Amino acid sequence: MYKTLWRKSVMIGARATGLSAVSQRLFGGMGAIFMLHRIGPPQNASGLNAFLSCAPDFLDELFGTLKREGWRFVTLDEVADRLRAGHRDERFAAVTLDDGYRDNAELGAPVFAAHEVPYAVFICPGLIDGSTYLWWEIAARIIESRDTVRFRTHDDAIELLCATAAQKQAAYDRLTGYLTSEVDEDAQRVLMTRFAADHGVDVDAHRRASIMDWDEVRALAADPLCTIGAHTSHHFSLRRLERNRAMEEIAGSVRRIGAEIGQTPRHFAYPYGGPSAVGEREVDLVRQAGLATAVTTRHGLLQPGHADHLHALPRISLNGEYQQPHYVETMLSGLTVALANRGRRLVTL
Repeated sequence: MYKTLWRKSVMIGARATGLSAVSQRLFGGMGAIFMLHRIGPPQNASGLNAFLSCAPDFLDELFGTLKREGWRFVTLDEVADRLRAGHRDERFAAVTLDDGYRDNAELGAPVFAAHEVPYAVFICPGLIDGSTYLWWEIAARIIESRDTVRFRTHDDAIELLCATAAQKQAAYDRLTGYLTSEVDEDAQRVLMTRFAADHGVDVDAHRRASIMDWDEVRALAADPLCTIGAHTSHHFSLRRLERNRAMEEIAGSVRRIGAEIGQTPRHFAYPYGGPSAVGEREVDLVRQAGLATAVTTRHGLLQPGHADHLHALPRISLNGEYQQPHYVETMLSGLTVALANRGRRLVTL
């Protein structure tokens, strides 16, 4: 919360003093790729995972604002073409959504249609089939609903206080930190499944209520504004997998999506997408799988140099905690990119 408040203060100050205009000249890029997940209200009253949700009204206002400022919204195919061509006569943006939430179609597609904004939805087949689930949302749901939780590890237990909003955030950070750094991906799912069962949460019912089924994905794929991309088979952190298994997560998701919708995905989003999940090996695997582009979650704008890094493209998060167009405009000036990357303009890995 305090980091968010500090960032907002910096962004407001930069806009008021004209610093963002200077940043635009120094760090502004050719374009941007926006990252979204859920569309609608936050899932948890305490704010856990609030950054994953964006309101349709905010998107409606943002798209209108950016179009009036001369931004052109394009597909990911056109992003690649423009980067290779060094296209700098206008600033351009692509919209991407990770995981395949049902609200992308129900609440997002009407906004995209109203503004004629192309968008890409990255699908994880395991979330559709039920061979995996939204474990991070399950963790937040359990912590949100209790004052204390007990998480059983392989050989011990972690007691987490979560009576207040601050305690809930600390408990969530402790739990997710443990699951993403102290145990492997398989153990993570085993432990989370037991944690959910201990607290009476049906992980599959939550998944079915949240994620599109294949019929819904096929319907969305028929929308001329929509591109369906791949997001691995089971939403594993690829860098934590053995090479052959990581490759199968990538290639297997492409095959399955292609078989289901009749179109082979050309674009990919790395699950989690940060330095702990994506390195040179993962980029090489995605390139070998024949995908045209791949996006990370690194905070950055598109620069001419990204023509040589089409499989490690950064994004700008349309974050549920920054739902005012002026915050996004400041991000698009390059100021926050410079701060987040120690002055580096070309953000890849």
